[in-house]
Amino acid sequence: MTLITLIEACAARLADAGVSFGHGTTNAQDEAAWLVLWQLGLPLDTALDGDESLADTPVTSDQQALVKALVAERISSRKPAAYLTHEAWLQGFAFYVDERVIVPRSLIAELLVDGGMDYFLHPSTHKVLDLCTGNGSLAVIAASVFPDVVVTASDLSSDALAVAQINVQKHGLQDRITLVASDALAAPELAARGPFDLIVCNPPYVNRQSMADLPPEYRAEPAMALDGNLDGGSDGMDFVRSLLQSVAAHLNPQGVLVLEIGNERPYFEAAFPSLEVIWLETSAGEDQVLLLTRETLNS
Repeated sequence: MTLITLIEACAARLADAGVSFGHGTTNAQDEAAWLVLWQLGLPLDTALDGDESLADTPVTSDQQALVKALVAERISSRKPAAYLTHEAWLQGFAFYVDERVIVPRSLIAELLVDGGMDYFLHPSTHKVLDLCTGNGSLAVIAASVFPDVVVTASDLSSDALAVAQINVQKHGLQDRITLVASDALAAPELAARGPFDLIVCNPPYVNRQSMADLPPEYRAEPAMALDGNLDGGSDGMDFVRSLLQSVAAHLNPQGVLVLEIGNERPYFEAAFPSLEVIWLETSAGEDQVLLLTRETLNS
């Protein structure tokens, strides 16, 4: 069996099993390639086409057995592949992950890397807050993209902060990223470290019905990082409501909040019908990430 035929066989197994994607890949072929290459110790960007293709490289029976066991675990556990490999990639950055955090996939990372929010940032932007940091991916990317900023990364979950610390150290950013335990903006240390020029936040925002309909791969993730109804609501906007009531005080006069709300734009607009927001264009469209200025928040 060759490398490409092994990937194709694994893709067929994943497709037949009806697993769900969305944690780094969007289809069975890409997920199979990820699992096969990772298990064989090959770079995830290994070329499988072209004149110097490795697609026809023979795979030993022992290697096949290891790969098939990993794919079988992916199918039986219904865990995201990143939990099995303990590695996730976002905009070219590699991060450690485990079940203590959701698998990083924020579209805000895309905006940081491709400059999609730069127009709205003041030239003297220096202080950045990554609220609901999870595994620290947005904090790491922000610090990497903007070498002159200092980043505060906060989360309510001590487990998430432990994982974030691993990633801060992995990328050698201990001198520029400070981790803070905080329930939203409540920690006094956040006020002391602000006000901020940029706050990025990928909060829990999934509405109640969508939470009930989530496939097992998403249910394997910490519910507190997804469920936006923890204060008794049903539209997924509980955290966002609280955030928008207090965030202006943590922004500099020319500061901005960049907030991800995924597929929940109708619920967001119903909850905040008079709020003037700027929708930022991403690869998923112009209705998943929004920007709010301090002036708008105070109006």
